[in-house]
Amino acid sequence: MCLSLIIADDEDIVRNSLEKYILLHTERFAKVYTAANGRETLELVLRYKPDIMLLDVQMPGLNGLEVLNEASKAGCMPVTVIFSGYDEFAYAQEALRYGAKDYILKPSRSSDIFNRLMEIADEVESQKNGDSTSIVTADRTNLIGRAKEYIDCHYYENITQTQVADNIGITPGYLSTLFTKNTGLRFADYLNQVRINHACAYLRQNYLKTYEIAFKVGFRDEKYFSKVFKKLTGVSPKEYRNGKTGNIAPF
Repeated sequence: MCLSLIIADDEDIVRNSLEKYILLHTERFAKVYTAANGRETLELVLRYKPDIMLLDVQMPGLNGLEVLNEASKAGCMPVTVIFSGYDEFAYAQEALRYGAKDYILKPSRSSDIFNRLMEIADEVESQKNGDSTSIVTADRTNLIGRAKEYIDCHYYENITQTQVADNIGITPGYLSTLFTKNTGLRFADYLNQVRINHACAYLRQNYLKTYEIAFKVGFRDEKYFSKVFKKLTGVSPKEYRNGKTGNIAPF
């Protein structure tokens, strides 16, 4: 399902760069409207009834709180993320009482804003489709599955979260969010577990030296490898080689 989004900010460079970034990184929004002041924002809300709104607090015409108030009275309140500076924090808090979903403090990276909007888009789609929550979950599972597959094929290389995210067509921040939600692990922790599982197999074979195994599974420093190994298994590589059981569970 394609959604609609309003980006309301009186700073041209902020508004336009966010629009370009979002359109470049996703096709989930059938329409992305932009507004440079409060009155224009309210007109777009009343006319198009968008699903999601990224709303600056301080704008000419009407401020963000006034836009929220009027939209709420008209019964067409989008799911709203307030975009505010540190000196507007009190406004952001008040906006939450007006019904805003969340707030993001300026300045923020486009990727961070994008990731939050994607999370909200997931929620909006789930609510719109009712039982189709499973479809959204399936999409997330598919992305995580592709990421895991890439890691399984390249774990011994010097791979990064950015490299994996680029391979499956999402931003590194969104990949990080998906990993945490779906596996309970950060990307780096999952990668280390994959590497240590392979290291365990090599240690059981007992024909490679520890430093050789470290390099073979993607570590570039034997001491760091040993540190990670003990953290995850509870024993050192030497102890594991000698038959002391570790506690890492295979994938």
